[in-house]
Amino acid sequence: MKNSCFSFNSIKKGSIIFIMIFLSICVKSQEVTMFDPLNEDIVEKLQPLSALIDSALIHDPYVRFRDLQVVVNQCKLSAEQSYWLRNIGVQSDIRYGTFNNFSTNTAEGQNPDYFATQTNQWNWGVGAYMKFPIIDLVERKNQVNMAKTEIAQAESMAMFQKKEVRQLVIKQYNELVLKQNLLKIKAKYMALISANNLLVEKEFQNGVTNLSEYTRISGIYESAQTEFEVARIEFITAYMLLEEIVGFKFNISNTK
Repeated sequence: MKNSCFSFNSIKKGSIIFIMIFLSICVKSQEVTMFDPLNEDIVEKLQPLSALIDSALIHDPYVRFRDLQVVVNQCKLSAEQSYWLRNIGVQSDIRYGTFNNFSTNTAEGQNPDYFATQTNQWNWGVGAYMKFPIIDLVERKNQVNMAKTEIAQAESMAMFQKKEVRQLVIKQYNELVLKQNLLKIKAKYMALISANNLLVEKEFQNGVTNLSEYTRISGIYESAQTEFEVARIEFITAYMLLEEIVGFKFNISNTK
């Protein structure tokens, strides 16, 4: 497995692609589109499903969190792989000051003579060191393997989160299509009941239909109106939820 700690270039490239897709969607969404939900198909007014999924992946905070977690774990792996370097180093020491230097002159059969001098000078030294604690030697492989496992876990969670977002967009997209179809059905039914209600009302006024029949038809008409209003609100709700998931407005008029 390649260590890609701080390999933000690949992330930046992916982000640029997502941003370009998002900007193209936003430009298109700025144009207000007239739409009649009872006679037109909502699918023809929306962006392609693939573009909606891409936009949702950009805006979903959990997707961003999972992607960043992968980067964090990659950095942990890099740190574990280079951890042994802390046991190798170079030390240096530089000093300047007045130093007393002592020396001796010893001749055979004579007592040594001692000489002392005092000078201002630079003293410096350089040395290298290497140490390997036993615990580091034993645990290093386990720590590296654990870091690799954490990367695999983070990548799996990122893939899972993206899969959930895709499924959510697909489900809400189809939910919107279903709600529009139900709205059309309720609208046709209400139109039929409305025409029947007007006919029965005239017949009642002319004495052709009795009160019981008139009341029954009126009740059916009111129920049809209620069902139509419920279907209309459900369609609007599905529309707004899809907007919320993908992260931008469709700017389709006559849907609210």
